Amino acid sequence: MDFLQLSGKWVLVTGIANRKSVAFHSARILQEAGANLILSVRSEARAESVQKLFPDVPVLICDFEHQDQIDLLAKRVGELTAVLHGVVHSIAFADYSAGWLPFHETPRAAFLQAVDISCFSLVALSRAVQSLLDPETGSVVTISISTTRMAAENYGYMAPVKAALDSSLCFLAKSFSKFSAVRFNAVCPGLLKTSASAGIPGYVDSYLFAEKATLRKAAVRTDEVASTVAFLLSPRSSGINSQGIVIDAGMGTNYFDDELISPEKGADQQ
Repeated sequence: MDFLQLSGKWVLVTGIANRKSVAFHSARILQEAGANLILSVRSEARAESVQKLFPDVPVLICDFEHQDQIDLLAKRVGELTAVLHGVVHSIAFADYSAGWLPFHETPRAAFLQAVDISCFSLVALSRAVQSLLDPETGSVVTISISTTRMAAENYGYMAPVKAALDSSLCFLAKSFSKFSAVRFNAVCPGLLKTSASAGIPGYVDSYLFAEKATLRKAAVRTDEVASTVAFLLSPRSSGINSQGIVIDAGMGTNYFDDELISPEKGADQQ
């Protein structure tokens, strides 16, 4: 049974880095559901590695910091299919080369670059593929975070950038509603074990703490996030628009867990 109703549908998946990325797992699940994939990556080198993971899928190159490359990506997608049913926007970048800094010392250039690549790229890509998106069932899904209201110091300025992304998808949904039924939603995962997150200072300690904070005492898996991506691309989620679906295994409701407040008590109970 084709529950997701994605068989034969065309989906553009951006931002695959490796086997650990949300984009990779999303592409795998979509492929298993029978969707026709088009992938985009940032560089020739990455295209070669991703092509080995998806040997029969077209892999295009696009650096989302450059509008001309976004326009070219849309053109090449249009040469592969006349109708695009879904887009996975999994693009984010932050320059932490200056090391950990207090938020008020965030370099202007780094912040603006992160906004450009991680947030405005969603607006630019949506505009570029507008004429290709199925006006009745088109769905665009971006990757956010579980909350932008928690001031995790090591995550720094990327939380405000993701907040801008969350707001942008609402405005995109409103804009597109003037002429189509294309939907815009976000998956908002808790801490994940990905290569990108590994570059965040102190991330491992935060990840281990977040795992203890979940209700099930097990971290959110990347494939769980990808499953939600597939659902939001599917016609089965047709009533969901302009939303962020939090996937954190209950972490956001469990900050006062006994084992976190009194670790020694939790140890005694085991």
